[in-house]
Amino acid sequence: MAENFKVRYAASPQDVKNYDTTRLREEFLIENLMESDSVNLVYSHYDRFVTGGAVPVKSSLKLGTFEPLKSEYFLERRELGIINVGGSGYVLVDGERFDLDYKEALYVGKSNKEIIFHSIEASNPAKFYLNSTPAHKVFPTKKISQEEAEIVKLGSIETANARTIRKLIVNSVVETCQVQMGMTELKSGSVWNTMPAHVHDRRMEVYFYFEVPKDQAVCHFMGEPQETRHIWMANEQAVISPPWSIHSGSGTSNYTFIWGMAGENLDYGDMDFCKITDLK
Repeated sequence: MAENFKVRYAASPQDVKNYDTTRLREEFLIENLMESDSVNLVYSHYDRFVTGGAVPVKSSLKLGTFEPLKSEYFLERRELGIINVGGSGYVLVDGERFDLDYKEALYVGKSNKEIIFHSIEASNPAKFYLNSTPAHKVFPTKKISQEEAEIVKLGSIETANARTIRKLIVNSVVETCQVQMGMTELKSGSVWNTMPAHVHDRRMEVYFYFEVPKDQAVCHFMGEPQETRHIWMANEQAVISPPWSIHSGSGTSNYTFIWGMAGENLDYGDMDFCKITDLK
């Protein structure tokens, strides 16, 4: 088993204006999250947000702590959101088993010491996508199925953004300190997500794109509304969105993405919208 972590630092919007393509990708794009028999983690200094992937194939995988956390175990001062984007699997949380099928979620509260990931079949392994944030209080661990999510339908075929939003780990569904996660599925013929765009200076966000068909891609837009930049992304890659940045995308096909947020505000509707005609 391999366990790898990387650290990303916060960047000023004034500095980002001067980044070329390579630097932009180095700072914000997260590649190679889903590698067989590995736990891969990225620790961002935006709200101390951890983005990760765990793919148990030959054996189970344990979520261990790593040096920047300065903790005895991973969830000593943290909470964790998990969404399975692969085959059937299960997670052992201090010995209690939680089965997760495709697109099902699990919230794991602070102070759980042992988190172990398992796949049901090695030929179709589970792929556990992870988001973790600092936590100040213990809340119960809870599984959330797709049916238990809060569902919102937005957009239209005419504007190429017809989509279904499933709020999985949000305060209307499960109690958390600050981590929030959900899933947005684009309908066939629609390619735009989060348009009209918005920012929310009270929260940062990470997008994880998946169900991107082979040989297709998503162009993710970021930056201040008057200074936008773009990053081309492949299947099962993530991108960090600073609080001052828009976070929107358009694909060469329809796709699905997971959004994860952290910050001082649990109000999903707390957004500062940007007119499409004002973007530059």
